[in-house]
Amino acid sequence: MNAEKASSEVTQVPKVDSPLKRAMKDFYNKLKKNKTALFGGYLIIFLIVVAIVGPYLTSFNPSETDYSVKLQGPSAEHWFGTDHHGRDIFTRIIHGLGITMGIGFFSTLIGSIVGIFLGIVSGYYGGKIDSVIMRLMDILLAFPGILLALALISILGASLQNVVIAIAIFAIPTFARIVRGSTLATKNLEYIDAMRALGASDIRIIFKHIFPNILSPIIVQASLFIATAVLSASGLSFLGLGVQPPSPELGAILSDGKDFMWDAGHIALFPGLGIMVIVLAFNVFGDGLRDALDPKMKN
Repeated sequence: MNAEKASSEVTQVPKVDSPLKRAMKDFYNKLKKNKTALFGGYLIIFLIVVAIVGPYLTSFNPSETDYSVKLQGPSAEHWFGTDHHGRDIFTRIIHGLGITMGIGFFSTLIGSIVGIFLGIVSGYYGGKIDSVIMRLMDILLAFPGILLALALISILGASLQNVVIAIAIFAIPTFARIVRGSTLATKNLEYIDAMRALGASDIRIIFKHIFPNILSPIIVQASLFIATAVLSASGLSFLGLGVQPPSPELGAILSDGKDFMWDAGHIALFPGLGIMVIVLAFNVFGDGLRDALDPKMKN
């Protein structure tokens, strides 16, 4: 029995975490050091859960009008009060979270994909390709983001899809310049030269060796740009050029309350707080990501 027990102990192999798991643990440990960033991450998770689950738990229809209860203040029945059409503001904000955050996510996703492609091509190949792409990016950067979005919406028309497209377009040059700079710093490293000497194709070098090594600044920029996209989408809706009524987008709800600031200030107060919480969460989380993913911060 003792021999069998000793044999089983010898043959046991200690469990070793995978490289990905170790990297995730290391990232989380670094993020934990920044309590504000960790709070922002948990707040983002909470907002996403509310945006997904919340609409199924509300008892009111966000678009149904009831003029018998219009402009009521917060109460046990209507937690955030009602607007000038008698619609429950709490219900509209819960539904609007998904719309507003969805615009932020998808516009950032589209803009980052196009910007990453242009930035890698520009930085890796250089020459005339680099000059043409960067001059196009300079033209886009010459316009302030919200003004470029306003111009695009004026051309395309006001709708949810066009808001996503407009914000994604002014996200492209930011991502392209970040990726180009990171690619220029990476493409001449010794291991990249070794891969070229071994006959690796440009596609293999770009996607297997360069892209994974420039992912950190892309992730940080994406998390920060979502906040910018949310502000831009809300601003366009507030001006009547974004998501159109009766859609409960937070900027549109805020716009509804601008005419009742003194008589029913709650109509503008709660959607404004909602926008502030979303932007604050992504900004503090993005700052924490920068500290956790920056190689210069490693001990």
